Amino acid sequence: MPAPIEHVDKMQDHWWWRPGWQAGRHYYACHFSVGEHAELAELARRYQESLRTFPGLDLIPSTWLHLTMQGIGFIDDLDDEQVARLQHGIRERLAGLSAPVVTFHRPVVRKEAVYLPADPPAPIATVRDAVREVLGHVLGEDDAELAPEHARSFRPHVSVAYSNTAQSAEPIAAALERVEVGPAVVKLDQVGLLEFHRDHRMYEWTRSEPVRIGQ
Repeated sequence: MPAPIEHVDKMQDHWWWRPGWQAGRHYYACHFSVGEHAELAELARRYQESLRTFPGLDLIPSTWLHLTMQGIGFIDDLDDEQVARLQHGIRERLAGLSAPVVTFHRPVVRKEAVYLPADPPAPIATVRDAVREVLGHVLGEDDAELAPEHARSFRPHVSVAYSNTAQSAEPIAAALERVEVGPAVVKLDQVGLLEFHRDHRMYEWTRSEPVRIGQ
């Protein structure tokens, strides 16, 4: 039986400036870019259609749909040798894993976003743990220092909209619940090493290096 959907009561602005972020600064991360998965992109679109009347939500185009997995660091804090070692290490490590097969269906309204949880989460966590091992080796950071959060709090998901203001979640959740659509089952067979910014109230990558999972 699926877990109950736990919507928040109030949403807040997602676009506050987190530590280190500023206009024009680019970040490096290892995420699943998922817009090319047609069934998942269509599921996101169906829910987004029900949200177009809410000006307090920024709907995410399929180009920028992603499953946030592991932040690495700001580009101006990393040197070319570190980036090359990270790319090599991640490619080598992920080649020995199996690609996660996960299901997306009913969205959840959280404080700063509306998102589709990935079920089951464990296969994605396995990929993330492997990436974190490489980061720890190359950057010399322990698990507590690695961005974005500790493994125990990791909830793999694909956001379909970001909140850009303080607002009630109840009418948003109600609109989502009226959508009748089946689940999307997706094989996530590659991650992206992404360089992105958030200058336009969206995460937009300017560089993407695909890394295959498995042989």
